[in-house]
Amino acid sequence: MLFRNAHAKLTRRIRSVSLAEEYWKRFRIRLKSDEEVEGIARAGELVVRTLDMVAAHIRPGMTGESLNGLVHAYTLDHGARPAPLDYRGFPKSVCISVNEEICHGIPGSRELREGDIVNVDVTSILEGWFADANRTFLVGEVSREARELVDAARRCLSLGIEAVRPGATLGDVGHAIQRHAEGAGYSVVRELVGHGVGHAFHEQPQVNHTGRPGMGIVLVPGMVFTIEPMINQGGPQTRRLNDGWTVVTADGSLSAQFEQTVLVTETGVRSLTPYAL
Repeated sequence: MLFRNAHAKLTRRIRSVSLAEEYWKRFRIRLKSDEEVEGIARAGELVVRTLDMVAAHIRPGMTGESLNGLVHAYTLDHGARPAPLDYRGFPKSVCISVNEEICHGIPGSRELREGDIVNVDVTSILEGWFADANRTFLVGEVSREARELVDAARRCLSLGIEAVRPGATLGDVGHAIQRHAEGAGYSVVRELVGHGVGHAFHEQPQVNHTGRPGMGIVLVPGMVFTIEPMINQGGPQTRRLNDGWTVVTADGSLSAQFEQTVLVTETGVRSLTPYAL
């Protein structure tokens, strides 16, 4: 792992070796070219439009299966494929996680109810490129406590993105998220992380949502990864249901999450799945 103060040293060391070669050799991180970035961005645009479509349809009484059908059809209609379908045996085209479900919820016959919060996680493959994003939606009128949790999770993602720039570290990103979440009285899930994306669904690096400033891999232009903090109303502990996929809070408390795919640019950060936070 590299520290921020090692950035200048690293730059000197790679004068005779390309940055892409160095990061592949050291970390198995694939830095993306401008052409590759634009391919991911096109997939990202579709992901955002898919989430907007979900926002227009989600309401009490809908089932996870009906939302899955909408996402599946919309993705195919726009010339793409849903990445979750058959990924390591996952049986659906989208992950839908309700209330105490943190992530990887399998859409089924459960009906959404007034007051639920529901995370919809979309990954599309367009022309061979992967992009990944999610949002937590409010179903009808929700409690003040649920709304505040969702707002905190949204703010955690915003702060995590703001921490991305060349010369910063992954620890800086995790620290920005952790400081806000814990300062507001919430907890951050440790076991599940963000990840590189673009050529494949999951690439290096792993992106923790907790961390210490200046610690971890130094961010350099061309890195593409997701930031997707999972924020719990109660403790950070998790458990996996018998379906082998759905992860829930161990104490049954609510959990909320927002995710975007981001690019480290020469001067800062660009979201490749941009939606308002």
